[in-house]
Amino acid sequence: MFNAFRSTLTCGLLGLSTLVHAQPSQASRRDVADIYASLCANCHGPKMEGALGPSLIDDIWKSGADDEGIARTIREGQPASGMPAFSGALSSQDIRALVIYIREQGAQRRNAAASIAKPVADKAVRSELHAFKLETVTEGLDTPWSVAFLPDGRMLVTEKAGRLRVVEKGRLLPEPIAGTPDVWSRGQGGLLDVAVHPDYAKNGWIYLSYSDPGPNGSAMTAIVRGKLRAGRFVEQQTLFRAPPEQYRTGNVHFGSRFVFDGKGHLFFSIGERGKKEDAQELSRPNGKVHRIHDDGRIPEDNPFAGREGAIASIWSYGNRNPQGLARHPVTGELWETEHGPRGGDELNRIEPGRNYGWPVITYGMNYDGTPMTDRTAQEGMQQPVLHWTPSIAVCAADFYTGSRFPQWKNDLFVGALAQQEVRRLRLEGGKVVHQEVLFKDVGRVRDVVSGPDGYLYVAFNGPDRIARLVPAPVVEPASGKAPGAKP
Repeated sequence: MFNAFRSTLTCGLLGLSTLVHAQPSQASRRDVADIYASLCANCHGPKMEGALGPSLIDDIWKSGADDEGIARTIREGQPASGMPAFSGALSSQDIRALVIYIREQGAQRRNAAASIAKPVADKAVRSELHAFKLETVTEGLDTPWSVAFLPDGRMLVTEKAGRLRVVEKGRLLPEPIAGTPDVWSRGQGGLLDVAVHPDYAKNGWIYLSYSDPGPNGSAMTAIVRGKLRAGRFVEQQTLFRAPPEQYRTGNVHFGSRFVFDGKGHLFFSIGERGKKEDAQELSRPNGKVHRIHDDGRIPEDNPFAGREGAIASIWSYGNRNPQGLARHPVTGELWETEHGPRGGDELNRIEPGRNYGWPVITYGMNYDGTPMTDRTAQEGMQQPVLHWTPSIAVCAADFYTGSRFPQWKNDLFVGALAQQEVRRLRLEGGKVVHQEVLFKDVGRVRDVVSGPDGYLYVAFNGPDRIARLVPAPVVEPASGKAPGAKP
């Protein structure tokens, strides 16, 4: 039905009977794949590769390449080209879901055809700015979740099942740290982030986030700090724990990441725990980014401190499942990555008191292919700086601050679970001006960390390991072209 985007081929009266009998209200919960099959496949092919009409997956459009342009053509049709208007058969939610579906299919085809480098041991990969190798640091882990470094060079790694591990000179110590909190390790829950206080050499504090078991099979993200002594986690202090009545059942969307701001504050994120409406409720902690003093006290200048009924630690709200949090090394801005539903993963610049929209606005749809909303914007709600549709399952994020890759300095690196990739984002003036996929398909990327030695560290799930990107020379082929260079 979209042939008029770039062609004058005629689809005829495809789906006309459906148009006559269907009402938008009846279509609002239909699977988007069924909608495409019944209204569009005859003209554009079952795989969107073209039939009577042209392909929808080559990303070539005549009547608007952005989401609104595609939605407008679906809604209003192109009578001169023989394409009817579908506003009578499809709700605005259905049309939004179709746009996402087209984006998904196009991205899958293009990704399958792309020649993005897959790093192999001891083989150099040339990216746009640097050549690198992916070097394994340690193996033998069980679902590593987060990585942090101690001043003496030792590495701390959380395992989702609830263990805090130590890597010393590339060797995983056989015994985990004793005395860490009991965790609710189901689904996405478990031992999550680990962070080392900026003044660790003076105070010795280590911070952990985890899914805390609650009553009747419930859980919620909690924050503690403690110290390492003789292989144990000691002097433990609880910095944040919600009241038991606010714990949620279910095993999804715990968050959680830490950021210190260098001014004595700690930021941390909590996912909305699968209860999307909670993200808009200031009386609940989930679906938020929080800010506390590094000892757990509430800063008096927090945006909702003193407001009746609001949780005083809240810094921002309307965040679905934030699993990436990073502070810009130059500007000090707080940047966040969060999982969308099916489509609509987001990169946000987090500002105090702002509402980031979930679930009122989103660029995604339900996982089952049914529409969620047609609204991607609303007054009083922040737009993402960038959204990934289809989803890449964006996870951790960190700014590169080392010197071994000088042209990457201050770029933001994000990891993806489903797409198994690391992306480099160049930010200028609060916007993403360029992004590059460094590599794909070598494991689900759970954490990305700029290490104190100047290397970029990556925690992989499947196979479970910690690796790092190290500079590598690239031997030019006889033609003089770089490996993988476009002709």
